[in-house]
Amino acid sequence: MGWALPRDVNWRRAALWCALMLTLGAGWLFKGHCVPGGWTGAEQYTTGCYNDVMPFWHGRGVAEGKIPYFEARMEYPVLTGAQIWAEGGAVRLLFGQSARDWHFLGAVVIVNALLAALLMRLFIRAGMDERRLWGWALAPPLILYVGHNWDMAAVALAVGAMLLARQDRLVPAAAVAGLGTAAKLFPVLALPLIGLSALFGDARPWPQRLLRATALSVAAIGAWGLVNLPVAWFAPENWSEFYRFSQERQGTAAASWEIFSNLGWWFTWIEDRNRYAAIAFLLGAAAIVALGWRRHRTHLWVLFTPVLAWFMLTNKVYSPQFDLWLYPVLLMTVPRLWPVALFVLGDIAAYFAEFWWFAGMEQGWPATSYGHIAIAAGFRAAVMLWIIGECTLRAPPAWLVRRVD
Repeated sequence: MGWALPRDVNWRRAALWCALMLTLGAGWLFKGHCVPGGWTGAEQYTTGCYNDVMPFWHGRGVAEGKIPYFEARMEYPVLTGAQIWAEGGAVRLLFGQSARDWHFLGAVVIVNALLAALLMRLFIRAGMDERRLWGWALAPPLILYVGHNWDMAAVALAVGAMLLARQDRLVPAAAVAGLGTAAKLFPVLALPLIGLSALFGDARPWPQRLLRATALSVAAIGAWGLVNLPVAWFAPENWSEFYRFSQERQGTAAASWEIFSNLGWWFTWIEDRNRYAAIAFLLGAAAIVALGWRRHRTHLWVLFTPVLAWFMLTNKVYSPQFDLWLYPVLLMTVPRLWPVALFVLGDIAAYFAEFWWFAGMEQGWPATSYGHIAIAAGFRAAVMLWIIGECTLRAPPAWLVRRVD
């Protein structure tokens, strides 16, 4: 008998999954290649392998099994703190006394890879067109950030909320977005849009609309509160560190306000940045909703993408992994894909410009200047402004607004 390939296998789909596995493997190699011997000679910056995970192993008591917020400080929201504790516990259980920080990095990569695979599964089930599926399977941001930190959980919850809203399941969508906000703050931006969809997205009688809006508000607050209130009650100081830290920190090198300041265009103190960033974001978000109202009134939740992009541009902090927040929702909602490709180029350029700048501070090579960061971040910002306009003024992709049951 001759050897033959199975006939009932969807080989195009299998190729997608294989590509995603290769991408995730490349992500592990990108962050894990400098693990042996520790970080020496600024290699964590020169090669881009820096991650937030390994410093947490000892720096936040993960190696000792300390419980976040109750026994150790934690500058992440509670759901992310719980994820860090669970991953650390799994590493100690598997490796015992020989557990090391690079084992912890491996655990984080595995969980983030599973979340990336979950998103692929959700995209396939939702009927996303094949070009966009390949955009996720071969996503450069996954290579850069699958081993960087813990933002992937909030990304998955934000995408899940959007896909639920697409099915007109607005109350569960709000609950999932509330959970996402308990992992990282940015999914909260979806909640006003989901609420507006409940109020103005169809022609139901007003009492039904108000009841639905009330129900989704309760669902969102309840999901967030279920995670946060026990910790806030018993460990208020450590619970609130994330919010205090967000208010008090100066900013990051690739953020708009820091670039303006370092180039001498507009210097601002921290209090000014907090105030101006909030004003700029609120005015811009209101303009996005107003300009997109007529085209998107029946699916206002799709405006999460331009609102999130505008938040990233106006925020005083723009850490490299923030681009992972935006990338999957770009694939979902951007009418045309080639601006997404330009965004990815800007992401890669800004990533290495920023880390090579850190390398230069430690006499490493290659090294960049602040002007290089400004050029890379400026290019990325220009593309993001273009994408904001595209998502606001153009119709979304056909697969996204196709009626689903």
